[in-house]
Amino acid sequence: MSTPEQIPTEVLELARSARHVTVLTGAGMSAESGVPTFRDAQTGLWERFDPTELATPEAWENDPAQCWAWYAWRASLVRGAEPHPGHRAIARWQALPEIDLRISTQNVDDLHERAGATVLAHVHGDLFALRCADCGAPAGVGYPPVREPVARLDPPVCQQCGGLIRPGVVWFGEALPEGAFQDSVEAAQEADLVVVVGTSGLVYPAAGIPDLAAARGVPVIEINPQPSEVSASADHVWRATAGQALPALAATLG
Repeated sequence: MSTPEQIPTEVLELARSARHVTVLTGAGMSAESGVPTFRDAQTGLWERFDPTELATPEAWENDPAQCWAWYAWRASLVRGAEPHPGHRAIARWQALPEIDLRISTQNVDDLHERAGATVLAHVHGDLFALRCADCGAPAGVGYPPVREPVARLDPPVCQQCGGLIRPGVVWFGEALPEGAFQDSVEAAQEADLVVVVGTSGLVYPAAGIPDLAAARGVPVIEINPQPSEVSASADHVWRATAGQALPALAATLG
């Protein structure tokens, strides 16, 4: 973990003075908990598949049992992961008196919530918010436990219309959840500070939120061990992982 002395001075000053904070998190945040990033190479049973071809409405229409099996396996990987110190640090920051901290995440997992935080928006959907693919009704069931990857699993059936239950994620070619993107934009534009953690800055429209905030004069801090598309436009860049940087920062605030 980073120490308070290793926090860039400008970052520390902005964090201490901000009362309205928006935190934007991406795949790097979850990767520290052991959740494979969406674009990681597939292994084993799924090695021959391109994940971007499994995460489409067409994949679901062509073979819902194959698509459901892949997401059930991903859900099992998320269940086996635990929030890391960075997740817990954001939750502590959010809980501080007189702080309005809003979280917008591109991740579909529930690690922020399990760390004790409230999430404003899952802009790419929620893996566990299952719903009917036909009528949209929330599902009353979850994924089956999957200890090892399997090639096909039949999705459960909607109790209201008989349609198939699908993952609650946003597939390629689908619109973002209603309100999630706009809520995220408004939170960023109304903030005193935007902190971007572990995102590549490649996936739009979510990747454009930091620039929309900066256009309103909101300072933007990037926390990422690697350069990203956010780096050039951020006001300050801290080359550290979320698990290193955020606990050190939170320790100086509460």
